[in-house]
Amino acid sequence: MNTPLALLDFCTVYPGESVGTSMARSVEFAQHAEKLGFSRVWYAEHHNMSSIASSSPAVLISHIGAKTSSIRLGSGGVMLPNHAPYVVAEQFGMLAELYPGRIDLGLGRAPGTDQQTLGRALRRDPRAAEHFPEDVLELQAWLSDDSPLPGVVAMPGQGTDVPLYILGSSMFGASLAAKLGLPYSFASHFAPQHLEQATTYYKENYEPSERHPEPYVIAAVNVTAAETGQDAERQQRIVHRNRVKAFMGRRGQVLDDAQLDALVNSFQGQQIIDMMRYTARGTADEVAKYLEWFAEHSKADELMISLQNASHEEVLSGMEILSQRWIQ
Repeated sequence: MNTPLALLDFCTVYPGESVGTSMARSVEFAQHAEKLGFSRVWYAEHHNMSSIASSSPAVLISHIGAKTSSIRLGSGGVMLPNHAPYVVAEQFGMLAELYPGRIDLGLGRAPGTDQQTLGRALRRDPRAAEHFPEDVLELQAWLSDDSPLPGVVAMPGQGTDVPLYILGSSMFGASLAAKLGLPYSFASHFAPQHLEQATTYYKENYEPSERHPEPYVIAAVNVTAAETGQDAERQQRIVHRNRVKAFMGRRGQVLDDAQLDALVNSFQGQQIIDMMRYTARGTADEVAKYLEWFAEHSKADELMISLQNASHEEVLSGMEILSQRWIQ
């Protein structure tokens, strides 16, 4: 049996389009994934990023939940230090009541934004991340039948026991997830450096919990699937060029091919591309072969797929190519 596949949706806003159009495409993305048999779709909390509209995963999940029927929907993740655990419990408790058995709550401790937005717009204390372990436990308590504060309950939320997942890209998340007996999701689609070390440590040091007697690893990997290897290579080249342009602060600027080539081939450009080191590219068979290797390499019980095609239509096509070879 193949390793289960889930999907990441960044709710991408392409140049010249509205946020509403991006949201409509995210609905179509989830509906297509549900039809093809993917296990879940997750959405990440980002702020002050003009190309990503998933700043409020709970609101987005509610919208998409109303337009799908069975696929699991979750956060990948909510940046917990940005919020009071009580508020997150209320939000995801409400989602759990609206869409029973379909809601996941992935938790990260990064800000999901730049320092200016963090301190002045979000008004978050930069030291809040130091309390992440305690905040996870508090949130877990709000979602259980045992309130952490006498006389106060999360309503809705109490007793929903929304599944929690610790997200990370370093040893900190692996260590915390192992200690708390929670599933662990590694962001290897953009932070590949510590994947093997983190997942190995997590599995070897896992402390079983009542709800999760066994460790569970979700590892993220990029996929560019196409009908031919040549087309997959073309699409990946476009994705790399757009990513370098965005990360180096050139989004919206008109650059000729020579200028963009210079950016891509620069030391910084190659570092940005290396963030996508774990990428399955090619035909259905080529992608499947890579994913089989990656699942073993990462010790993953589930793969979180970040589809990296050149356009929305090609994303849906790549999703279908992948599902026909891996799921169906």
